[in-house]
Amino acid sequence: MHHVAVLDDYQSAAARFADWSLVPGPVDAVEFSDHLGDEDALVDRLTPFDVVVAMRERTPFPRALIDRLPNLRLLVTTGRRNASIDVTAAAERGITVCGTASHAAGPVELTWALVLAVARHVPQEHASIRAGGWQGTVGTDLAGATLGVLGLGRLGERVARIGQAFDMDVIAWSQNLSDERSAEVGVRRVDKDELFATADVLTIHLVLSDRTRGIVGREELEQMKRSAILINTARGPIVDEAALLGALGSSGIAGAGLDVFDTEPLELSHPLRSAPRTVLTPHLGYVTEKTYDIFFREAVEDVAAFIAGRPIRVLT
Repeated sequence: MHHVAVLDDYQSAAARFADWSLVPGPVDAVEFSDHLGDEDALVDRLTPFDVVVAMRERTPFPRALIDRLPNLRLLVTTGRRNASIDVTAAAERGITVCGTASHAAGPVELTWALVLAVARHVPQEHASIRAGGWQGTVGTDLAGATLGVLGLGRLGERVARIGQAFDMDVIAWSQNLSDERSAEVGVRRVDKDELFATADVLTIHLVLSDRTRGIVGREELEQMKRSAILINTARGPIVDEAALLGALGSSGIAGAGLDVFDTEPLELSHPLRSAPRTVLTPHLGYVTEKTYDIFFREAVEDVAAFIAGRPIRVLT
């Protein structure tokens, strides 16, 4: 009997998308819809399981946790990478770590949902009309405005092309961005200072790493126009949270749309929950039907292949 734990299944979706009957031999799969942040509680929960399926980075697996799970043999993460798993520590313990494919459209679509929600004050007007009110805000035009894309990779490119469809002037910068890559997408490469100083909407599409952590800090936010909007659907620590709160509190920027945060779930007392001129979503970029179908279908395939002695999609 293989015991499988599915973690952080917030929507209780795993039972709908994962068909454990495709795994050879008897399988006991338990889906947990809550999140445990306490390591001792997590160890108590996971000790009986030899297989764990982790949803993205919702539950980190550092060395300290991995070393306390004696029965763990397979750790599956949804997505192609998971920076919160210590793959080296897992390998030293003889634990196989596998991933899945992903679906790129979800984060791109949510990016534009946030852009439009902030620019057109959708949450405020929705709340107003529910309360019996009518027009109370003046929206910001996107056509003719400048879209600044921080990170012109797979997701950044798709966001940039939609910006062009909105008739925006699209500029981009990242540490390794070349003129050739920018030309491929049809955008103009600028330096970092110009990106922050001229963007009317600045959207972040970088991978979190040591050199991107805090890359949007107080200095960068102070360079932005007072009328500018910041969008982050990448990773929370790319933006200095304290600096962002300061910019919002002092009217340093016009608003922010945030799907990611330093600590998730966002603490109940976190000041971003009450920060002005913000639209917040709970890391929904990848939470779509197509993405979950890929995640859980391939997670089942990973478990089946491991049990058969032929692991697939192994992360190193």
